[in-house]
Amino acid sequence: MHRLWDLGVSKRLLAGIAVVLLAPVALWLGFRTYSPEYARDFEECVELVQASASDEEARPLMTSCNARFAGRRKAGGGYTYYDFMQDRNFDIAGPNPTPEERKEIDRAYIGYLDVQRQETISADLAKRQNEQLWADMERARQPVGPPMVLTPTNSPSATATAAAKREKPKTPHCADDSLSCSWSKITNAVKNAFASSSRSKP
Repeated sequence: MHRLWDLGVSKRLLAGIAVVLLAPVALWLGFRTYSPEYARDFEECVELVQASASDEEARPLMTSCNARFAGRRKAGGGYTYYDFMQDRNFDIAGPNPTPEERKEIDRAYIGYLDVQRQETISADLAKRQNEQLWADMERARQPVGPPMVLTPTNSPSATATAAAKREKPKTPHCADDSLSCSWSKITNAVKNAFASSSRSKP
């Protein structure tokens, strides 16, 4: 070994050779202990958990993968995000929605709630109309009773009827030189005379 030093091989060269020889071993060990925390997306995280963890360790690690990555890889490339509140998928650029994509998902949810509210109001209105229709049909089916007879509760008294007959009839307005008008005046005067004489007798 002393001779090796004499040949001019330096310590650096030996260190370089050692690194080159140990590099594949280090890489192999590194891949075996590759942690799911370094995964790029949900699918890669799941693969790493399944490859490196036992069944007991896998459950919490899978939950961690699910919490870290909201999107799922699509077959043709890109990612999709499933919003369970709307029961709908949204295309997103990466494994998690960007702030702008999150705003778009929220806007879609507001529209979804508005549609749900309108459908609820329409269903409630239709239910009320249906109930009213059934009530009207039930009323129409009920038997009709005997006809109603309306009798006056206050009949005119005999004295009021007699007083109405005794009132002076109004003479029509006519010209003085007309024969029919003169005859009408004479007839009324005679009637009034008889009526006043009968009133004065006891």
